[in-house]
Amino acid sequence: MQDNDIPETYDVVVLGSGAAGLCAALSAARAGATVAVFEKGELLGGTTCLSSAVAWLPNNRYAAEAGIEDSREHALAYLESLSNGMILPELAQAFVDTVPELLDWLGTTPLKMQLVPGYPDYHPERPGGMPGGGRSLEPGLFSFIDLGRWQDKLVGVPRRMTVGETPIGGGTGHLPPEVLAGREREDVEGLGRGMIAALLQGCLDDGVAVYTAERGVRLLRGEQGRISGVTFEGPDGTHDVHARRGVVLATGGFEWDEDLCRDFLRGPLRHPATVPTSTGDGLRMAMRVGAQLGNMREAWWAPVAVLPGQQANGVQAVQLVHRERTAPHSIMVNRLGRRFTNEATNYNALGGAFHQLDAHEFDYLNQPCWLIFDADHLDKYGAFGAAPGTEAPEWVIRADTPAELARLIDVPAGALEATLARWNEDVARGRDTEFRRGESIYDGFVGDKSEYPGVGSTLGPVARAPFYAVQIHSSTLGTKGGPRTDADGAVLDVDNCVIPGLFAAGNVMAAPTGMVYGGAGGTLGPALVFGYRAGRAAARGADHPLGSSSDSADGAMEPASA
Repeated sequence: MQDNDIPETYDVVVLGSGAAGLCAALSAARAGATVAVFEKGELLGGTTCLSSAVAWLPNNRYAAEAGIEDSREHALAYLESLSNGMILPELAQAFVDTVPELLDWLGTTPLKMQLVPGYPDYHPERPGGMPGGGRSLEPGLFSFIDLGRWQDKLVGVPRRMTVGETPIGGGTGHLPPEVLAGREREDVEGLGRGMIAALLQGCLDDGVAVYTAERGVRLLRGEQGRISGVTFEGPDGTHDVHARRGVVLATGGFEWDEDLCRDFLRGPLRHPATVPTSTGDGLRMAMRVGAQLGNMREAWWAPVAVLPGQQANGVQAVQLVHRERTAPHSIMVNRLGRRFTNEATNYNALGGAFHQLDAHEFDYLNQPCWLIFDADHLDKYGAFGAAPGTEAPEWVIRADTPAELARLIDVPAGALEATLARWNEDVARGRDTEFRRGESIYDGFVGDKSEYPGVGSTLGPVARAPFYAVQIHSSTLGTKGGPRTDADGAVLDVDNCVIPGLFAAGNVMAAPTGMVYGGAGGTLGPALVFGYRAGRAAARGADHPLGSSSDSADGAMEPASA
């Protein structure tokens, strides 16, 4: 997808073509730098393309225009209330304070954001939380027609909806035939691919060079230890590309590297719901030059189900499990046949439940676990791709009685029957006495508010045969540990000093929100903010004036080492 002859030098070199990388590239180009984006994969967009592309951006103007009150103080109080001491105040402040500027700037690019109405924060009852929504934004629909040769070179498959039209945003997930036909005709998409297409269009319009199938493997250092470029492995072999002003790492997380996951993450992770190119390349490059690491135990945790016989992006296909565990007539049980958490809570918080270690057995008590639902759930809401009122997919385990279902999934039958009996009694009372499911406003956001208002929007007996079971795995939308940075994304070394010429944004950096997933878009909000800040800082040359090229490529360059 590119000419074989890649120029040897740019002002700014960006590694990765997800939201963070493309935002950094466009920001640097708009600041006057010559910029190139290098993508490891054959296709552009990374995990952003697989996402809903919602961005959590507190105190934004779209909420204000809709009459929703928010403030800097409320946003910072909310983050602090959830931080457990893991959020650095200067990064939280930079994140919140940059939102208005970022959105004004994005308004001058092809990426136009809009409010997802009513989407509550994930912990709306916490200090500063927003139970009525206002902080989650999404990209508007975008046409791919003007992308030229890049039109068919994005990760994933076309999705021609906005979040508000999907079940997760309160919609049906189905477009009228004439609307769908019109969007197909105009090659219009929303969600993750729509966001990436818009950012890519902006980059192309501003002269950013884009290269695929180029894996960054090592950073180069010039005078005074400044990062001056990258060694790449590409279709034509190994080659160096030099950066006069800065290198921005935006290579994603390390969730597809088993060794890194074993050594750093706090608990089990299987079947990542991300692109398989997220193997920690940027992390390893940063470690080699002495980067300080932070937040390494954390990820954007999410429950998934494996879809047997299906592949996506060359690996086993999985489905994020949200609606199925939130709508009435379903519960989750562990290997002992017992409920262990509020099933309707946000997916990131579920990671804590999956990582509960049994001190006696010295094993993770709630892995494996199972989603259990009944005929009423399937008839009313469908499940795992099956429309309401249709048959469940063939791979879903089913039985005529709870005891038989227990045998099929290898959990104690008596325990499962007792669990269902207690759940059904609680449903009759209108209150989950074990885990308070439905009491948070967030719990019921994708529940059935039409038939079961209030707390009941996520409650419902599991009582009508047949009964169904699907194994649920502890997975992730990406890891969130990596090199520590300052507020402009400049990477810090182990002595807390800036490594000149090196920047990071997105999942490759130590997440500025620590372990917190504030609301829908908690990943992409900071990715856009710090991509914007890192690209602008890289274009400045960070520690020397804009336009200086003291580390130009005519001097000898050596591979950087710690």
